[in-house]
Amino acid sequence: MIVQKTRRITGMTLPRTDQMQLDQFYEQMEHAASKEIGYPVAFDFDYSALAPFLSFSLNNAGDPFMPMTYLLNSHEFEREVVSFYAQLTRAPTDQWWGYITNGSTEGNLYGLYLARELLPEGIVYFSQDSHYSVGKNLHFLNMRHIMIRSTPNGEIDYDDLRETLRIRRDAPPIIFANVGTTMKEARDDIGRIRSILDDLAIESRYIHCDAALSGGYAAFLEPPPAWDFADGADSIAISGHKFLGSPIPCGIVLARQAHVDRIGHSVAYIGSIDTTISGSRNGFTPLILWYAIRSLGLEGMRDRAKKSLAMAAYAEKMFKQAGIEAWRNPQALTVVFPEPPGEVREKWQLASANGYSHVICMPHVRREQIDELISDIRQAGGGCA
Repeated sequence: MIVQKTRRITGMTLPRTDQMQLDQFYEQMEHAASKEIGYPVAFDFDYSALAPFLSFSLNNAGDPFMPMTYLLNSHEFEREVVSFYAQLTRAPTDQWWGYITNGSTEGNLYGLYLARELLPEGIVYFSQDSHYSVGKNLHFLNMRHIMIRSTPNGEIDYDDLRETLRIRRDAPPIIFANVGTTMKEARDDIGRIRSILDDLAIESRYIHCDAALSGGYAAFLEPPPAWDFADGADSIAISGHKFLGSPIPCGIVLARQAHVDRIGHSVAYIGSIDTTISGSRNGFTPLILWYAIRSLGLEGMRDRAKKSLAMAAYAEKMFKQAGIEAWRNPQALTVVFPEPPGEVREKWQLASANGYSHVICMPHVRREQIDELISDIRQAGGGCA
């Protein structure tokens, strides 16, 4: 049990009207959470045991594997978390590095940054189903890029990729692969991409894997997709607030150590090596992820994935029984269906694009919610495309 010593803090009592505003906001959030099944976030968690640590300004500036002069940090827990994910992603022993990010957009930025430093003349190839932040990150880094077509299920078009790579053999390729696209949760096959590069005799290359959603549970799938370091990835970004669940957005980025060594430099102010994107980094989210991993364990996470997949199968089945043309990619938590009327999308917070919406069966999603959603669609006149 954590014993929290009392420290005198003044000026932290809210006026009654402000407290009422907070109370009202809590009620709004509680209601919104009861209807949230359209975005890839899990919130079946209880981190109240970590509340005492909110009394400290935890800052994980610098390299989590290096000492620093600011001692109010959670680097010890950060190292344990990234080491756990290094094992899940089959990172090469003693040849990997990683840290906890603000989310997968930062993780993807980091992977592209490493790729640019390694291959400054490289061209980034990504599919049209990639997350919207990819274009933003490429703009930040001023990297040349080419968008590749996607197949109807959201996966990268390997034939288009092969032909484009063949034409542009003058520049080393940087492949931005998706392991769980935003709308359809399609997974690009890293092994197949590597085979294309091998067939074209392209030796100078870099593969970054955006595994924001699927990376949280891909290692527990049977058979597992080709997505990790053993399959050919050079860096991988995974979200922490999605499959595991966190009240604060966060993520994990992992990369081969040799790539990271190219960018690190000493910072006297913090007495450490700076190898990350941001300066000050959240020191509370490593505790959250550590707590989730330790409390669930490998078997708990595997069971969590199994139950979520069963819920996705249930949702797909019930949609079809109701005459709604729903589908999902193999071993995916995302069920895609024709976009329902606006009032239904608003009530259930359904992400929609190009005439389709989806539900993502994260661990908190219940059968009752799926049943009510389908009932709402039918009552609103929605159904087959």
